[in-house]
Amino acid sequence: MTLPVALTGHDVIGQAKTGTGKTLGFGLPLIERVIVRADVDSGRATEEQLSESPQALIVVPTRELCTQVTNDLQTAGKVRNVRVLAIYGGRAYEPQVEALKKGVDIIVGTPGRLLDLAGQRKLDLSKIRALVLDEADEMLDLGFLPDVEKILTMLPAKRQTLLFSATMPGQVISLARRYMSQPTHIRATAPDDTGHTVANTTQHIFRAHSLDKVEMVSRILQSEGRGLAMIFCRTKRTAADVSDQLTQRGFAAGAVHGDLGQGAREQALRAFRGGKVDVLVCTDVAARGIDVEGVTHVINYQCPEDEKTYLHRIGRTGRAGASGTAVTLVDWDDIPRWQLINKALDLKFPEPEETYSTSPHLYELLKIAPGTTGVLPRSERTRAGLGAEEVEDLGETGGRGSRTAVKTRGGRSGAGRGPAAAEVAEEKPARKPRERRRTRGGSTVADDAVVGTPVADATPAPAVDAAPAEGEGAPRRRRRRPRAAAEGAVGAVAEAPAAAEAKTEPKVKAAAKARSEAEPAAEGEAAAPRRRTRTRRPAASGESTPAS
Repeated sequence: MTLPVALTGHDVIGQAKTGTGKTLGFGLPLIERVIVRADVDSGRATEEQLSESPQALIVVPTRELCTQVTNDLQTAGKVRNVRVLAIYGGRAYEPQVEALKKGVDIIVGTPGRLLDLAGQRKLDLSKIRALVLDEADEMLDLGFLPDVEKILTMLPAKRQTLLFSATMPGQVISLARRYMSQPTHIRATAPDDTGHTVANTTQHIFRAHSLDKVEMVSRILQSEGRGLAMIFCRTKRTAADVSDQLTQRGFAAGAVHGDLGQGAREQALRAFRGGKVDVLVCTDVAARGIDVEGVTHVINYQCPEDEKTYLHRIGRTGRAGASGTAVTLVDWDDIPRWQLINKALDLKFPEPEETYSTSPHLYELLKIAPGTTGVLPRSERTRAGLGAEEVEDLGETGGRGSRTAVKTRGGRSGAGRGPAAAEVAEEKPARKPRERRRTRGGSTVADDAVVGTPVADATPAPAVDAAPAEGEGAPRRRRRRPRAAAEGAVGAVAEAPAAAEAKTEPKVKAAAKARSEAEPAAEGEAAAPRRRTRTRRPAASGESTPAS
């Protein structure tokens, strides 16, 4: 439905359920409309129309979706030799800049890295003829809207704009019309499919306790006919914790969330696509657009935030006509949130049934064999696991040194632990201890075996002098104050009164002489000490006498 309209250059708002092929709905028109060398050779375009700058731009919200769309377009554009480049964060800048210098036809990227390279003038967006916002409702949300608006200001005013998503609220459509020119809104649904969700996906909603959820998930993962499974959590910490617990129970599990580096995220997705890992625990970064063949079960470990997130999560199964099972575990606190989702999507689960890992109806509905426990039997642990997939060195940005860098001081180690880190620590030479010299009265003490002694090995001297015993050598030196300095200080203290007396002696003699002349004392009598008296000034008449 979108191909004839998009190939003519008109703006399109495309809306269809998850798993119905929206990527090629906008990808094929772009591949046909870009001008490549084959068009010049066949005479459909001139040499002047050929450009090394990108001609089409696809903006996506997540890195995982960026790589997936790029791979699909590279496969579809092989015949026309269309050059497609993925630009997203977490990777080194240099390979992306080199690819841009060689020439690119279509760019698929996330907003942050696109703005970064455009700001450095490494990415030229002035020749863009077509813009696609994949998962448009997410791209025009409050989080991405400022970045998307900055990108739009860098594009030519005359261009084709395409918006595609499974969910397209009315406010998003009204916002999108600001950036589009007479768009055509195409909504593709089957005639008999009237619901919001995919008809061939079976949905189960259970009210579960948070302390029993891992046990329930472990038993659901052992249900009959279970292939690949995706488990969605609301927070990054929960995703990491659930992945670790499932690994301890014997399942081949991997994790994808924002706290992991890009290399670890791509490692987990590659292992999941290749079958080395059959359980992928992730946050909502993997809820949009990720297409993996063979996903039979989707488990919402925590209730999604809204109905859009719920649709995108369960849309990872039941794709391209296949059947799937979606299980949602709702905590007691999340019952009001789930009721809003249930009402918005017109589902039939307003009051989820209280369920535990031992509930008989859980075994019956999900076809779990009786007697199944929360630990996978050793006979069924046939997957290679996440460790069998190598981590690709992407030259990730934002790190502090290499992964094997260690800190040897204070017993702390860095990111690289284990044998590799131990080898690095052994190769690093030991630090030579600092040497300290002691002086006595300004001269270096060289005969006390102190010179060249490390600080850690020096034995402190006692704070007071000790009397030498018979047969012993000279008493040990006081450490607080050298003897020469002490003698100098004693001499200075002794000289101070004499100097003061010498200075004041002439003044004292002169005062005594004046006093003897004024008040001569009788012979043989001691002169009485002079008594000081205070006098009051005469008060003026009519005034009180002030206190002196």
